[in-house]
Amino acid sequence: MPDLSIGGQAVIEGVMMRSTDRISTAVRRTDGTIEISNEDFIPLSKRHRMLGLPIVRGAVSFVEMLIIGVKSLNFSAEVAAADAEGKTRCANEASKPSRSTSLMLFLTVVIALGVGIAIFFFLPLWFSSLLHVEKGALSFNLVAGAIRVLMFLGYVWAISLFRDFRRVFEYHGAEHKSIWAHEMGRELTPEAAKTFTTRHPRCGTSFILIVAITAIVVYSISDTMYGVVTGAPPTLPVRFLVHFSLLPLVAGGSYELLKLSGKTRDNAVTRVFITPGLWLQSITTREPSLDQLEVAIAALKAALRMEGTPERVPVKD
Repeated sequence: MPDLSIGGQAVIEGVMMRSTDRISTAVRRTDGTIEISNEDFIPLSKRHRMLGLPIVRGAVSFVEMLIIGVKSLNFSAEVAAADAEGKTRCANEASKPSRSTSLMLFLTVVIALGVGIAIFFFLPLWFSSLLHVEKGALSFNLVAGAIRVLMFLGYVWAISLFRDFRRVFEYHGAEHKSIWAHEMGRELTPEAAKTFTTRHPRCGTSFILIVAITAIVVYSISDTMYGVVTGAPPTLPVRFLVHFSLLPLVAGGSYELLKLSGKTRDNAVTRVFITPGLWLQSITTREPSLDQLEVAIAALKAALRMEGTPERVPVKD
């Protein structure tokens, strides 16, 4: 089974797809047409040899995907806002963001990272300290990791109760089905993609669980080494600073594991390893309609530069 360099993300009433050299976001408008935005993109890991080294490329890719994800969400939000106001968007609109837009994008990513670190990074450490398990490096990080996973599961379950998020989860399922169809060499039609599962081993949802497991291993080692050197377990502030400084290593290592799981997903050991992530996708994906699959396939074809794919499908007057 091939593992192709195609990834994606669900957005508001649409899907973003990323190939090796292009990012395409397709959004369904209220009049039924599909609007597509394309952007040529070469990852930093491909442009700079040092940034393409194992582990390093994962940390760099993580930041790049955050930025790409926010930009794609912004595009889908702009389309939704235009529809809500009864406006049309011109096919030749400038696709390059202004300086103010770029600044807002940067601030959005920074704030999102800050909130994520505060909620899913610091709080588990604090809760684990309250439970007085700080003397054992492994036990502390097992508890912190369990708390981190439970918080994430609770968050995902809570947002799945909202109708708007269920729509996003349906597009998430459409993204996976269309990628499966492409990887299996099937014709890229909604009917063909419909036959595949909504769960995919290379999904970002699985990545988060891999991060949690990798963090337990890396942070247990770092806490043990700190104790050996200083003769005492790290305090909460020290533990936070050390763990935070190792976050790029955790993200990079998790990225390598995710890529490896995609390449060896037919292996029995790999199947066991990726199963929890696939289980979690039963919450983060929903069965899409044929209309939603059509949007995902439009984004996929545009990202792959397939012949006949328009640069942008405008709203008809």
